[in-house]
Amino acid sequence: MSRRIDSRRSTLALILTLSTIALVIAAQARAADSNSADVARTPVAGSANPDGIEALVAEAMRQSPLIAAARSHWRAQEKVPIQVSTLPDPEIALQHFTVGSPQPFSGYETSDFYYTGFGATQEIPGPGKLGLRAKQAHKDADYARAAYEVAQRSVAEKVREACFNLFYLDKAAALLRENRVELQRIERVTEEGYRVGRGIQQDVTKAQLQMTAILREIEMNRDQIDEQQAELKAIVGREIDSHEIQIGELKPSQFDLDATRIRSLVAAESPDLRMALAMSARSSDSLELARRDYWPDFSLGYMYQKTGPGARDYYMLSLGAKVPLYFWRKQKPAVEQAALEKEAAIDQVRAARLEADSGVQRQIVAIRTANRIIALYRDGLIPQSTATRAAASSAYSSGKADFQTLLSAVIDVLNLNQEYYRAIADREIAIAKLKQIIGDQS
Repeated sequence: MSRRIDSRRSTLALILTLSTIALVIAAQARAADSNSADVARTPVAGSANPDGIEALVAEAMRQSPLIAAARSHWRAQEKVPIQVSTLPDPEIALQHFTVGSPQPFSGYETSDFYYTGFGATQEIPGPGKLGLRAKQAHKDADYARAAYEVAQRSVAEKVREACFNLFYLDKAAALLRENRVELQRIERVTEEGYRVGRGIQQDVTKAQLQMTAILREIEMNRDQIDEQQAELKAIVGREIDSHEIQIGELKPSQFDLDATRIRSLVAAESPDLRMALAMSARSSDSLELARRDYWPDFSLGYMYQKTGPGARDYYMLSLGAKVPLYFWRKQKPAVEQAALEKEAAIDQVRAARLEADSGVQRQIVAIRTANRIIALYRDGLIPQSTATRAAASSAYSSGKADFQTLLSAVIDVLNLNQEYYRAIADREIAIAKLKQIIGDQS
């Protein structure tokens, strides 16, 4: 009789345990389906929160010290052409010639050689030299302006990249928290099953180890978020101890991937290429200026000399020239140097064009690849993994699957969702890098 009662009690306990497990697993499956639906509905890029991406870009344009420095340098270079195209400052001279004594005005009454002279001398560069120097300065200003635009686009790209990385890290944090809740439930179910003799100690240990691994990933994710927040604040120009920048949901970026049109924009819109072109044009002016240095520079002077009362005043006009007497040691090497620098500048233009074309192609490939990966995860892998997890939960509850199968299914859903959001972030980062090269064509 006692054995029958114990047997009935064991059977009842087993039924209650199995019912509990089934209820927990069903709840997990419903939560998983809900999470999968949320993932499928999740938009891809753009922000609707107070710290929107474009608002952060605009803030960085106003506050970034890198942009401010580049802007000041550009404006400073614009002041150079008028300076270098102006004649050198004239030289004013005073001459005092005394006779018989070094004292002032000695000999004024007694000598015809006494005089006091006032004059001025003006240097006049050779023909065309001032104009060429002005052209050089204009090219330097063009280079500085392109460098300013490079700084603007670089900062904008860094802001967007940091925002998209934060978007991914925030999504990963949410997924890790959800997975932690699921693993806690699975751990409880496994421990209850072990206590009633359904499970084994190894399953409990595995659940606990996986819980520890999730906690470690949560902490690592928090560290990455803090690092990305600090980097984004520095780029935008905020203080490190300011409030955290919140990146909300993102909506799909509409971007025309017409490769032919995009490549045609490189020559017109790439600031790096414009910098190289400005230096190439400057090198041509430098070569012409070096050739003009074979021509002499001139000086024009005029002096009035006031003599003593017994002699007439003197008036003197002078014209001088700097003769390039040592041209084989100065002008000739300078021309050769300028010619080599021009060749280097031409090669640099070609290198900048190839680099821009290569960068554009890399980002086009990255965007297309990310589009395919996003579709693959959204339409195939994530729904399949969610269904597999539901099936594994059902099989585990009926004793047809072991604990490792269920655990693997849960971890697969987590990993695939993380990879899905990583692909979204990578796509938007590739678009940001492409805009850095060709400009924002939206």
